[in-house]
Amino acid sequence: MTCIMVQGTSSNAGKSVVVAALCRIFSKRGYQVVPFKSQNMSLNSYTTSENAEIAMAQVLQAEAAGLEPSYHMNPILLKPKEDFISQVIVHGKPAGDMNFYHYQNNFREEALKAIKTSLDYLKDRYEIVIIEGAGSPAEINMLDVDMANMKIAELADANVLLVADIDRGGVFASIAGTFSLLPEEDRERIKGIIINKFRGNLDILIPGIEQIEEIVGVPVLGVIPYDESLKLPEEDSASLSEHKFSKNEKISVGLMRFPRIANFTDIDPLEYEPDIGIELIELGSDMGKVDALILPGTRNTVNDMMAIEEAGFVDDIQTISKEIPVFGLCGGYQMMGTKILDETLKESKYGSVDGIGLLDMKTSFGKVDKIITQSQGELLGNGMFKSFKGNRVDGYELHEGTTVLGDVKPLFRIIKGVGNGPGSGYDGAVADQVAGTYFHGVFHNFHFRRFFTNLLRKENGLDELGFVRDDFEDLKRFSIDRLAYIFEDNIDMSVIEALIEKV
Repeated sequence: MTCIMVQGTSSNAGKSVVVAALCRIFSKRGYQVVPFKSQNMSLNSYTTSENAEIAMAQVLQAEAAGLEPSYHMNPILLKPKEDFISQVIVHGKPAGDMNFYHYQNNFREEALKAIKTSLDYLKDRYEIVIIEGAGSPAEINMLDVDMANMKIAELADANVLLVADIDRGGVFASIAGTFSLLPEEDRERIKGIIINKFRGNLDILIPGIEQIEEIVGVPVLGVIPYDESLKLPEEDSASLSEHKFSKNEKISVGLMRFPRIANFTDIDPLEYEPDIGIELIELGSDMGKVDALILPGTRNTVNDMMAIEEAGFVDDIQTISKEIPVFGLCGGYQMMGTKILDETLKESKYGSVDGIGLLDMKTSFGKVDKIITQSQGELLGNGMFKSFKGNRVDGYELHEGTTVLGDVKPLFRIIKGVGNGPGSGYDGAVADQVAGTYFHGVFHNFHFRRFFTNLLRKENGLDELGFVRDDFEDLKRFSIDRLAYIFEDNIDMSVIEALIEKV
């Protein structure tokens, strides 16, 4: 067994995709390889078959390794909820809402215990553990409380690969700065440097590579080119600003960007439907002309409801719901009701607030624990889905709050999961061309997605498409394989192979 750790000179340097590439490469070579990230801060998460919540990045890495995702791959998940407060997920279950001080001073030992338990579990069962760091290892104000970078490398006795993002500029300074700020024993763990997201002539870069190798005394293993054809899930909402959505298509689907938007990977499959483009609608911007509107998930339904009200979007959403389909997911679904009841201030300081009022229903917080489960439902054939009755949809639930329907019909009959609330037997709601669900991943169901986009095609005078091939799933598999190929083609694998063979 050996552990290799991938750290970065900054957030969003490409650590996640490098881990995914290594998982794919060594899995295809016949190794038992597994991803691991001790502590992740992300609002894009997933429910495993263990009914445990982990970050979406580790799900991608598990898929690259050919494995079922497990909470051991991401034992600690931090989900920002309000300013300086995050929900702390330990081994897939909520441990409470904590501010930074409480987490570091009162919960640190428990978090480290969970990290060690999961790391030992994976080390006992796999030949190679590919570990992903978080942010930068050179945050000198936090070296003594580190639970994501060099502290984990020490626990795992892992050699480190350092990834640097050249696209943001200052790549050599970021490499040299990282080395200069690390203690000597940590610098000695770094065995290779990878420069990521390169656009341009490599010959121009070579003199700088030679100089940085002399400065830090560690080889640059290669330069990974920027490839915009790769279609892989984004780690978190920070990457939304850099994501290049296809906008100029025949059909435009608006995606409301809430301040605490979560699980926006729910939307990924729509972008790769023929003739569909995604328009990201920022608070303070104009709604624009869209052919459908998606209200995505959010980590704080009440706060984000107040944010869109203050931005003046509530009237706009009510108006366009009479003209185009509006679909809500989880927190976005909760906002579609008439009331959001939070009498115990579990969700935010605002307490109970009015919803958008698109669906006759009320959501209450504080009555049940967080629901974390994989789910399946059967379409009841109500509203805009009246000609699609009986179709089954798989998804997963990650929500607090239960919803009671008034004079409105449910979307799904529950086969597995919880839906609107324990014992309700149903999930979601639909009225005419307005609908919502607690099921994350609903658009990852090819037939459901194609039916929805065919409704949009028909309204826009385009021919409907068949239900033969899921382009999104094919493209995702292709992207993982291509990522591995690009990595092997541009990186000196002999150094990484030697790190494995030495153990």
